[in-house]
Amino acid sequence: MKKFKVGFVGAGAVTRLHLRGYSNHQDRVEVVAMCDPSEAVVNERADEFGVAGRFTDINEMIRSSGMEVAVVCTPSTIRQSVITPLLEAGIPVFVEKPFADTFGEADAIAKEAARLNVPVSVNQNFRKHNKFEFIRGLIQEGVVGKLEGIHFSSLFYRQDAGWRIHTERHAMSVMAIHWFDGIRRMANADAESIYCTAYSSEAVECIGETDATVQITFANGVKAHFTQSFSSPFVKSDLVILGSEGVINSSNEDINLYRKDPSGKPNWNPTPVQTWNAALPIEEAIFEGLNELLDWVETGKEASNSAYDNLHTVSLLDGAYLSAKNNKVISFNKGLL
Repeated sequence: MKKFKVGFVGAGAVTRLHLRGYSNHQDRVEVVAMCDPSEAVVNERADEFGVAGRFTDINEMIRSSGMEVAVVCTPSTIRQSVITPLLEAGIPVFVEKPFADTFGEADAIAKEAARLNVPVSVNQNFRKHNKFEFIRGLIQEGVVGKLEGIHFSSLFYRQDAGWRIHTERHAMSVMAIHWFDGIRRMANADAESIYCTAYSSEAVECIGETDATVQITFANGVKAHFTQSFSSPFVKSDLVILGSEGVINSSNEDINLYRKDPSGKPNWNPTPVQTWNAALPIEEAIFEGLNELLDWVETGKEASNSAYDNLHTVSLLDGAYLSAKNNKVISFNKGLL
């Protein structure tokens, strides 16, 4: 395998997760440069991880850093303006989620990348960190029979700081983007419609939404429902996959399979018939996302986390915001707005 020289655009807190993950794979990745408008932030992060190249101007970084791949960790509000010069320079991009704030921006980035034939992948690390891809495999193996429903609850308290709390799009862009991606991957079909209600709790300092409830209908008949809260001191994370022959539940590290009680009566304390553990540390999941891009660069085979694939995820995110704003069901054409 080739070893790639990687440069970071954006040096905020999320870069720590990337850098920790990449540090375990120095045979594959060499971080050669970091760029951020704040010289102090660049120096702080570069000193912490021993990165030599330090820039405050992206064009100078493109010219002088020697990077072969860019990792973009800027605020999503400026993604298109940052990714465009990288694409024009022919530099493949691994970009934080959501890779754009709106479907229109995401579509423009994906089309420009395709026009220039430059790979772009998105860091949807919860596919493996939160076990979505493993469960997707179980569903495809038929362990629950015909997939019928997906239910997910994610409740906790989170107070962000910085640019994110001043944007109109908050909790769903920060975390529900993971749930949209995982749910539509597990459903394994295009979304047909989405309905969302959302509000901003006074318990959290921000101008965007903190709490949301979402319902999605997929083309194969699967119905999905999830609730998310950034304002809850009570913590809950619970995924339930409903099938014609069984149920999968994951509320901790384990994935449990349940079958109907032979008596046909409700069983309030069921015992799982099979258990799996497929948790992956988030830093490793992030590296694996980057490595999918590197494999794409080497083989020419489009990665499963490509920008074009992720248009379906961003479409669900944008559709949810449109639904909440207008209080109506939003319909999709082949899974896209």
